[in-house]
Amino acid sequence: MTAIFNPTGPAVTPVPRPAPPQAATPAPTPAGPVGPVLELPGDAALVPVTRDGHPVGVFVAAGGRVRYRRVVEPDQLVAAATGAFAVAALTAAVAVWSRRRPPSVGTVTMGPGGWVSLRGVPAPRLRPGDRPWWARLLRARRLVVDR
Repeated sequence: MTAIFNPTGPAVTPVPRPAPPQAATPAPTPAGPVGPVLELPGDAALVPVTRDGHPVGVFVAAGGRVRYRRVVEPDQLVAAATGAFAVAALTAAVAVWSRRRPPSVGTVTMGPGGWVSLRGVPAPRLRPGDRPWWARLLRARRLVVDR
């Protein structure tokens, strides 16, 4: 404190000084991937492991052994369940779509003389290019199918 002599009297008046600049506080640094050691009762300790601020696992030191235990996050469980549901739905859709259809040919029997009889089979459709223009114009139908 600096004192200034006051000529009007014997009192000494202190001179205000500007506050010294304070050192900037360092920005908090992100925690490393390994957290502090947590002592447990007995002969055990835990050391948490994080990634991007989220816990991913923990080292467990007990009985002279160190083991790593992975932490299961709820987001991972939801993602796994969603993926399993999508695979099940896709499998069910493929199974329904590709189920076995009845054969297009019914009973095939051999008749006398070597002719073949197909039961339950509709007559083949005629292609538009197989008919002459006048038959299409008149919408005529064939009585005998040429083979």
